[in-house]
Amino acid sequence: MAQSFPGFNAPSAGFDEPVDMLSACHDKLRSRCETLSRLPDHVARHGADEHARSAAQSILRYFDGPALYHHADEEKDLFPALLESVAGSDATCLRGLFDRLSTEHRQLESQWQRLRPLLLRLCEGEAVALSARDIQAFMDGYADHLQCEDQELLPLARRMLDGASLERIGSAMRERRNPA
Repeated sequence: MAQSFPGFNAPSAGFDEPVDMLSACHDKLRSRCETLSRLPDHVARHGADEHARSAAQSILRYFDGPALYHHADEEKDLFPALLESVAGSDATCLRGLFDRLSTEHRQLESQWQRLRPLLLRLCEGEAVALSARDIQAFMDGYADHLQCEDQELLPLARRMLDGASLERIGSAMRERRNPA
């Protein structure tokens, strides 16, 4: 029996709770990575069947859109807001963390660009050979990255940002996704 790739019903938060929204995005990223990890075996057994094509489309939609928005939300809005909330040596420490996370964003985006063409071909019905090693490297990169954000970045944001800052971040996130 073919393995299915069900929809993703991870809880989400709204723009009025931007830190919770970023956290919910982490859950969705993990879910898409888990689905991606199952694709090589599924395609090897069942080819580019409806389940494989649907999973590939869902993965592509997420990593081509919301995942990139997520990186921009952090780099353009969250990081600067956190820097504004601190002074002195704390800002230096934060810049180090933000530089690391931004570098990881570029690395993950680069890894995604290697996987993306294969998923596009899979969506078109071609039973492509997906590299389990490339997928695992992508997943490992995201796992480490999200762990850092979950344990360091988001708790810091919850402690440091006031309501006005959170409102500005949420508005910027909304505008990024829905430009007028």
